[in-house]
Amino acid sequence: MNTAQSLPWDLWSRQIASVLRLEVKKSFLSRRALWIYLLACAPVLLTGGHTLHQMALSQSDCSVSVDTLVFAGIFQFFYLRLGIYFGCVGIFTNLFREEMLERTMHYYLLTPMRREVLLAGKYLAGLLASGILFSLSVAASYLLIAAHLGDEWREFLFAGQGMYQLAWYLVVTILACVGYGAVFVLAGLIFRNPMIPAAVIMVWEAANAFLPPVLQRLSVTFYLKSLSPVEIPVKGPLALFAVNATPTPAWLAIPGLILVSLAILSWASRRVRNLEISYTE
Repeated sequence: MNTAQSLPWDLWSRQIASVLRLEVKKSFLSRRALWIYLLACAPVLLTGGHTLHQMALSQSDCSVSVDTLVFAGIFQFFYLRLGIYFGCVGIFTNLFREEMLERTMHYYLLTPMRREVLLAGKYLAGLLASGILFSLSVAASYLLIAAHLGDEWREFLFAGQGMYQLAWYLVVTILACVGYGAVFVLAGLIFRNPMIPAAVIMVWEAANAFLPPVLQRLSVTFYLKSLSPVEIPVKGPLALFAVNATPTPAWLAIPGLILVSLAILSWASRRVRNLEISYTE
């Protein structure tokens, strides 16, 4: 009896693994993913150029504290709001739409596979692709930004807070891919043009700091900022309109984001059960 009960799970795991292998190849090797690679490489080139420029100077005008604060700004304003965000838009909204545009979706639908299993395989492939790509980008950018400081930077990395900060940046990067991935795989199933909801969500996330505390908690960015190891103060005229909500502790933010992502994926699984394709549209 136990063997019989384990058979469906064994079959589903093997089917998920098969879909995962196929979709990872598409995610990493597709020509449509080229702009996502460029998006991930941009901050690496920026921080690498900064290090080369400082090394060319006779006396550097930077310090570890300044460079780590600059990286925190790059992470929160580029990675979370632009790089990872649009990378997830490009990867996850195309998990099903690309198959429809290329008229290959029916090959999946004709196989003896539960559609929830298909969704799980595609989502995990997108998560693997986005997680690896942006984690490598974040790690490279962080390690490069103050490499011109030499021994001072190495001491901070291995004897100070450097590796601790890097570990948390990587955790936040993975969680961003988990959360945004769930949102955009659902958007790709609901909307014919997922760029419209992507634009609306982007405006909502960008305005997070200026919303009332209750509404701030309805944003993915709010929880990701709470987990970031270095806080960026809001300065200038916009600081007058910023609302400082109490950050969510890590023990609540991490499982909270995962549970919300699972709820969104559950909604997506209901949508994919009723998925119908028409190549005449």
